[in-house]
Amino acid sequence: MLTFAAAVFFLIITPGPGVLSTAGVGASYGPGAGTRYLLGLWLGTNLVALAVVSGMAAVILADPRIRTVLLFASAAYLLYLAAKIAFAGSKIAFIQRSKPPGIVGGLALQAINPKAYAVNTALFTGFAFMPDSTLTETLIKFAIMNAIWVPIHFLWLWAGVTLHRLDLSDRTQFIINVAMALSMLTVVGLAVYSQL
Repeated sequence: MLTFAAAVFFLIITPGPGVLSTAGVGASYGPGAGTRYLLGLWLGTNLVALAVVSGMAAVILADPRIRTVLLFASAAYLLYLAAKIAFAGSKIAFIQRSKPPGIVGGLALQAINPKAYAVNTALFTGFAFMPDSTLTETLIKFAIMNAIWVPIHFLWLWAGVTLHRLDLSDRTQFIINVAMALSMLTVVGLAVYSQL
């Protein structure tokens, strides 16, 4: 169980679309909008986990055409986000929109987020610690996953809000934007590479 918890921590804390966009919403719109966005991400993450656990994701993703369409749709969306981050100029505002993405935005991101599917598949199909009771193990995994997921995402939200409040030089803000965009591109590259 401790190995599972460690895996959850390291898989969730690494930069991916969810945590990077959470920091972006926090930097752009503040803690209130960020919390609403996080609620959508949390709902989306748990729905993806349910899809993985129920086998629905496996059935849908078994068709290589559907898998390819979803891969390219998610890669295109992540490239779009990376471009918005990289070209935000010298202002730390990872996501430039007229209004915050909200609950629906967070939910939609997780629906096409390749990291969400990969992480949940790894977590729920591996790390068996109660082989005699799959249901109990699955429920415990959901509890552990959420107990780690929530504070990590609030930490990223706090980081975004804090970055917004700092009076950083234009050059520093530009470097942060480029670093975040490169992180997103790395996620896209890994997602595409894993499908080859």
